[in-house]
Amino acid sequence: MTTGINAGGLSPRQLANAIRALSMDAVQRANSGHPGAPMGMADIAEVLWNRHLRHNPGNPGWADRDRFVLSNGHGSMLLYSLLHLSGYALSLDELKRFRQLHSATPGHPELGYTPGVETTTGPLGQGLANAVGMALAEQTLAAQFNRPGHPIIDHHTYTFVGDGCLMEGVSHEVCSLAGTLELGKLIVFYDDNGISIDGEVEGWFSDNTPERFRAYGWQVIEAVDGHSAQAVDVAILQAKEETRRPTLICCKTTIGFGAPNKAGSHDCHGAPLGEAEIAAAREALDWPYAPFEIPADICSAWDSRERGAALEVQWQQRFESYAQAYPELAAELQRRLAGELPEGWTDQREQLLRQCQLAARTQATRKSSQQVLERLAPSMPELLGGSADLAPSNLTQWSGSLAVSSEQRAGNYIHYGVREFGMSAMMNGIALHGGFIPYGGTFLMFMEYARNAVRMAALMKIRSIFVYTHDSIGLGEDGPTHQPVEQLASLRQTPNLETWRPCDETETATAWCEALARKDGPTALVLSRQNLPALPRDAAQLAQIERGAYAVADCEGLPDLILLASGSEVALALTAGEQLAGQGIVVRVLSVPCIERFEQQPAEYRDALLPASVRARVAVEMARPESWHRYVGLDGEVVAMHGFGESAPAEILFEHFGFTVAAVVETAQRVLART
Repeated sequence: MTTGINAGGLSPRQLANAIRALSMDAVQRANSGHPGAPMGMADIAEVLWNRHLRHNPGNPGWADRDRFVLSNGHGSMLLYSLLHLSGYALSLDELKRFRQLHSATPGHPELGYTPGVETTTGPLGQGLANAVGMALAEQTLAAQFNRPGHPIIDHHTYTFVGDGCLMEGVSHEVCSLAGTLELGKLIVFYDDNGISIDGEVEGWFSDNTPERFRAYGWQVIEAVDGHSAQAVDVAILQAKEETRRPTLICCKTTIGFGAPNKAGSHDCHGAPLGEAEIAAAREALDWPYAPFEIPADICSAWDSRERGAALEVQWQQRFESYAQAYPELAAELQRRLAGELPEGWTDQREQLLRQCQLAARTQATRKSSQQVLERLAPSMPELLGGSADLAPSNLTQWSGSLAVSSEQRAGNYIHYGVREFGMSAMMNGIALHGGFIPYGGTFLMFMEYARNAVRMAALMKIRSIFVYTHDSIGLGEDGPTHQPVEQLASLRQTPNLETWRPCDETETATAWCEALARKDGPTALVLSRQNLPALPRDAAQLAQIERGAYAVADCEGLPDLILLASGSEVALALTAGEQLAGQGIVVRVLSVPCIERFEQQPAEYRDALLPASVRARVAVEMARPESWHRYVGLDGEVVAMHGFGESAPAEILFEHFGFTVAAVVETAQRVLART
């Protein structure tokens, strides 16, 4: 067991009080924030960070570092204090700029703003879900790369959660799966302070949390005094000894510990303590220092830079030994951790697109997606797929898919169960961990269950690939509960997210290739259930798909009318265009598989496809029309859904809702007549 006094003669409480002081001072200066959680969790954090956490402040991206996630992200000053005190590149001036514009200390931890922050947290429960994904990534990567005598991937994932995180349904989804998969290196600290914004949680959260987690298959360490360094240390040691089960450490704490008049109350949850209470807390904590002043001996005791650098050097030496014994594995691991695609990727991509174009198959794009995976996945072992209990419908499995389980840890496919939100948030954690490109499937309609995880992926600009099939009323008899209408518009409105809705196998292959190559954000692949015809293309058209929009049927000079469509409606627009051409109307038909990518193109390209002088424009899509108004303008129209769907065979629904050649032709004629 570790001792309670460090080499400088300082007690754990004195070190923890540095966190409390910085937290209450920063919140007070900002005049907003949450001082209670950092003050309550300070003792737990001090033990974890000073005695157990393997990290290097000089290199926050060290591959084999332990991961730390503050799921209850409103307590962000806890994390910022820890990072500053430990020696990360987070200055005291940045702590003084807490919650201010462009500071490195935003109100909730944000990936990319602050060195050492592993994930963006704030929406409660999702940090926990990210941590489960990180722990799964560690376990799977270790199983794929470690060799006897060479445990090159060997780290823990730690996360702090509060009552609010455990109230959120996503916590059930991911913790249930974590137990099933036996993620033994996941250690969760439950800050059991009994307080939320509304007050004492016993009125709305009376669960037997230890029994709940035991039912998941977790090791549970109950009734730990969260203000006793020795008790916390013993609990962490016990947790680390367990290798087959994740561990929940239930820490009883007092919110706002040290604030004599507000501790234990929701009054200190989400508001500054006030000058008088801070003065009283300084006296109660025996902290006679000015705001933001940390004594030199305490700073020295906290500084982890030397220890962290030594830990990384030791690991690097182990990696060099590993590389000598297994040079190919070592090179592959380095490639995957760097997020680089395999050698020869460009040639493979071009060959794939040519093959798809030559195949000219009539089939659903969900089937095209599976066939693309069949061709790409053998040379991309970093692909870690999955589905929310819809693999036979999403077609996210390929012939080499091997299910990850407690017995088969080196697999490449995750059966997430009916857990759309949990799947998506875990995918984000997998992407953040590194070494994998995660993809996961569900019906487009059930993106709604996972909407906030998709938003978080976009906010963090990470490479998660969300596969959404059954993309329209074309799924037929299942009816409006399963037929998406507003989801495409919602996805397209999300910054940093690219949404691809391909019309055939070639566009599907392009969408997959663009998603895999993209490093600056997530991708949604929106795929059909119903069969779609393959379109003829020349080399120029094939090269233009990646630009997000291109002409699949064109004319000499300016057209009289421009038809725009995506996905399954491209073939409909082409047939309507042929009928209109038979009436002497000059038509251009655009396939627009990715609006976001099209918007990134130079103005010259966009204007050439959509000349301002051609005001007769009609867009066709079996979804809400909002995505298309920018392109059809005031003079054009959108053939779209304006309500929910119905239950009937697909062809009957197309007729009922006006997605027919006759309806598109009639709309085009009406637009032409008034322009």
